[in-house]
Amino acid sequence: MLEALRKGEFSLTEFYARRIRRIFPALILVLLSVLAFGWFALWPEDYQNLGKHTAGGAAFISNFLFWQEAGYFDVAAERKPLLHLWSLGVEEQFYIVFPISLWLLWRMKLRILAGIALFAFVSFVLNFAVYRSYPDFDFYFPLTRFWELLAGAVLWLVLRDENMQFARL
Repeated sequence: MLEALRKGEFSLTEFYARRIRRIFPALILVLLSVLAFGWFALWPEDYQNLGKHTAGGAAFISNFLFWQEAGYFDVAAERKPLLHLWSLGVEEQFYIVFPISLWLLWRMKLRILAGIALFAFVSFVLNFAVYRSYPDFDFYFPLTRFWELLAGAVLWLVLRDENMQFARL
């Protein structure tokens, strides 16, 4: 992405098209397979919830749906075959925000590494501030999880150019 920005060839449309081509085939297979299996294996109420979770998984908002259901009266995780899609929701929400943020940093001629590190720090502080009082929020919400993905971006930037000579880093 940075190389494309440097060359003036970066396209948000192409970035998102690549994400769709990479994620959707496997996601559609998983969603359809779980729906078919759930028809035979789940109670009617659980199958109804599976329909909602399938739609949430396809829209990359599972983390918000599962957050709304979290609590004392929540059903067991074994009755939620798509529970693991909460993390895909967070990841795809990150990939909505990150390329746009990177593009804005580049366009405003700001230091990319500093911008990413600052956003990671703010996300980490938010995570740390709420984890005891609001553990479900902390677990499922993207802003409290983005620091984990941004830490990887920071490491990639630092390790990519050991001498820190990358233009506008």
